[in-house]
Amino acid sequence: MVGMTRINKSPTDGANAVEVRGLVKHYGETKALDGVDLDVREGTVLGVLGPNGAGKTTLVRCLSTLVQPDAGTAVVAGFDVVKQPRQLRRTIGLTGQYASVDEKLVGWENLYMIGRLLDLSRGAARKRADELLERFSLTDAAKKPVMQYSGGMRRRLDLAASMIGQPAVLYLDEPTTGLDPRTRNEVWAEVKRMVDEGVTVLLTTQYMEEAEQLASELTVIDRGRVIAGGKVDELKAKVGGRTLEVRPVDPGQLPLMALALSEAGLDGIAGSQIVDSENQLYVPILSDEQLTAVVGLLGARGFGIAHIGTHLPSLDEVFLAITGEKTSDATESKDAQDEDAQGASIKDKEFAA
Repeated sequence: MVGMTRINKSPTDGANAVEVRGLVKHYGETKALDGVDLDVREGTVLGVLGPNGAGKTTLVRCLSTLVQPDAGTAVVAGFDVVKQPRQLRRTIGLTGQYASVDEKLVGWENLYMIGRLLDLSRGAARKRADELLERFSLTDAAKKPVMQYSGGMRRRLDLAASMIGQPAVLYLDEPTTGLDPRTRNEVWAEVKRMVDEGVTVLLTTQYMEEAEQLASELTVIDRGRVIAGGKVDELKAKVGGRTLEVRPVDPGQLPLMALALSEAGLDGIAGSQIVDSENQLYVPILSDEQLTAVVGLLGARGFGIAHIGTHLPSLDEVFLAITGEKTSDATESKDAQDEDAQGASIKDKEFAA
């Protein structure tokens, strides 16, 4: 918290840093959130996935007090987002889709100014700015105007700004959109470090790799409603279970292998197998018994096997199966972008407070 030393603690089973029940938000006749329920355990990362315009940014804006929900309740770090907004703002940080730092100030001045606005003493604000510039590898650019920063540098500065007050809960709204792979990995490493220190993170993203890298659990939102949730492997298991991969020594045997499985009724959920350009046979597997039967049949027929293994569906496949839409690197829909542009960042909200 601002002005206090927050005690880091490990996640406690059953202890939630964020609890949302029945959250509703309208924009005119558009229902951006339609009764959202979710929990985020202390010291973990919840990944919030969804297609464009699903309501992810609106959810973050409600939980960070930038907009007020029309119905439902949300408690973050023990504070009600509607009844105790001022107290809540001192326990949270936000990195939005667009960097919210002042381009005319140098990097150090941005962080120092935010520290002072959060009631840190001059000395404490200076120390915190120096610490975060070093932590985010921005020390060499500390005295440069932000307008001279690259996109990756601005994103890192924005993330540093969100950490000035040592928040207990951090919202990351598509934090790596548009970043190059190296900078994205740096941001991921920093998020992991913050979680190790006890910070709770709510992450919205459309990068499936990002969700798998960072999130302990996932919530999938579509049209303002939660349509799925759980651990990554749990969601994968719900969408078709495992797939058996078989690559024969002789690629010419692939049609015969597929025919043998089909005649034995072991051709899985889809009723057929897929042979890809790498000469592999893919068989959907419903149970351990079916896996044993498939492997046994192929061995009994004398097929030479060069490789055999199983894998769960990718997170991209899970997303497509659940939402019916392909993943995209795009940000929110036009409505959501307009909404984001109209509102201040959490830093602006804190300044006004």
